[in-house]
Formats: sequence, structure tokens, C-alpha cells
Amino acid sequence: MKFRTEVDIPQSEKKIEIEDKIFSIGSCFASEMTDLLEQGQIQTLSNPFGTIFNPFSINTAVNRLHDSSFYGEEDLITYNEEFISLDHHSGFDTRYVHQTLQKINDAIEEGNAFLQEADWVIITYGSSFVYEFVPKKKLVANCHKIPQKFFEKRLLSHQELTAAIYNTILDLKDICKEGVQILFTVSPVRHTKDGMIENQLSKSKLITAVHESISMFEDCHYLPVYEVLMDDLRDYRFYKEDMIHPSTQAVNYIFDKFGEAYFSIDAKAFIKENFKIMKALEHRTNDEKDPKFIEFREKLDERIKVQRSKVKHTIFSND
Repeated sequence: MKFRTEVDIPQSEKKIEIEDKIFSIGSCFASEMTDLLEQGQIQTLSNPFGTIFNPFSINTAVNRLHDSSFYGEEDLITYNEEFISLDHHSGFDTRYVHQTLQKINDAIEEGNAFLQEADWVIITYGSSFVYEFVPKKKLVANCHKIPQKFFEKRLLSHQELTAAIYNTILDLKDICKEGVQILFTVSPVRHTKDGMIENQLSKSKLITAVHESISMFEDCHYLPVYEVLMDDLRDYRFYKEDMIHPSTQAVNYIFDKFGEAYFSIDAKAFIKENFKIMKALEHRTNDEKDPKFIEFREKLDERIKVQRSKVKHTIFSND
């Protein structure tokens, strides 16, 4: 007897190899997936604009990265004695204009360089809702806890969504390596503050727009991450205490399914061993001269050495 409906991720003809570079952008779920790739010692870069959710803002970010278009003081606003970019997450906010611009433009420079060598791009959309900053008539990526009265909230239209996705694809295919694979996902994190019905409408619009947009491109694919959590892991035990965000177990389950479909045989083995090494590196002792601990570290260092011999890029740099 079967007691659940399992959602399968179709096998990819092209596989992620151990030397591939993976760029990701979008919601907080994208960051969680990237964290696991980093633990597996795969080359990644995630969210150079910070966590952003809607396709319009993600398109703005990708376009800026494509053009290596730096921000100036005229692109910022001030609120609560901080200099703020409405295109960025609040993690870029500082009390000094030069510090905010330095953080923003350094991230653009790094993101542009990484994208030029990227083999894979993962885009995770979180919401179709967007906020317009009324004083500047500007659609924003983040409201930075500025009072609600300064914003107008609305759903992006289907045309706006598909145009943003289409233009994002064109920019990525222009700046990345030839044959770059672009993977689209919709975040399973529910935006309950929008309302439960509104959240479902928002997610369904994203899924529809993504499917329509990628149908025109061979190298673009949809990963059913949203469906895995909604239809496969249909139980609140797979959520954190807030009942909104997926639990660590759920994230690992989705990552495993993703890996089964997209990792090469070598990449699977490489990442699996690196996960084990990362777990072993967490081991601490009060006596570093203990012969048993010394033997443990020597064996662990040998395993790290073997893994390092498999790739050209630096791995386990903090061990």
C-alpha cells in the first residue's frame, strides 16, 4: 500500500559535475539549497543583491549584474539614519553612504565575474506580489521596514511576469557560458502575511508564467520544489515551528531528489563524502593531544587530501 503521493524530478540529460559553477538568486529557500551545495564543496555564488522574491526585482538584479552597472548615491534613499537601496535586501543598509555603495558594488563586481563562468543558474521565485515606493514611483525588492503608507501593494500581471522571466533568461544566456542551464523553482515557503488565498494565487501565477516562458528555450527547466513540499511532504512535521518554512529534514529531502536528477555519478559521490567530512569536522575535544583525537584528525586530513586531489578549486579552506 502507498500512503503518500511522491513527486519525481525528471532526470536531466546534462549533469552537474564537481567543477561546475552554480549561481543562484531569489528567495531564502534558494539560499538554503546553496548552503548545501557549499557544504558539498561545489563552487557557488548566491544572492549578490540579498534575498529577493518577485520576478521583476530579480530581473532588475540580473540586468545590473549583466551590465556590471554600479549604484551611485542618487540610487539610494535615507531612512532611520541609514542609506538604503530599494533593489536590495536590508543586509546592505549602513549609516554611511560610501559603505552602502561599497557593499553593493563589490557584490555586483563579484556577481558579474562569477556569472561569466557559471555553468548553472538556479532562480527561485517567492511571490507575484510587488510593492511600489510611492515617493519615487519605483517597484522595490524590499521595504526595509519603512512605514506601509509609503507603499502600494499589487500583483504583477501575467504579462509583467513573463516579460521579467524572458528578459532574465536573455541576460543570463548572454553573459554566462554557452550552454548554461537555467533552473527555475517556486519557493515552497508560504507568504501567509499576504493571506492564504492570496498566497495560492501568487504562487499559481508564478508557476504559470515560468512554464510559459521556459517553453521557448531548450536550456531552461522547471524544478518542482513547490510541488514536492505541497504534494509529497504533506505533513506539518516537515515544517519549522512557524509552520511556514520547510524543516531541515524537508530541505535535505528536496536536495536529495534534486541531486538524484541533476548530479553526475562523480558529483554524487564527491558531495556525499564531503558531507561526511563536514560532519566529522564538527567534532571537538578538550584535549587535542589525546592520541585517539590525533589519530582521528590524521585520518580526516587524509580524506580531505583525497577530496582536494579531485578538483582544481579550493575546498575545506577553513578546516
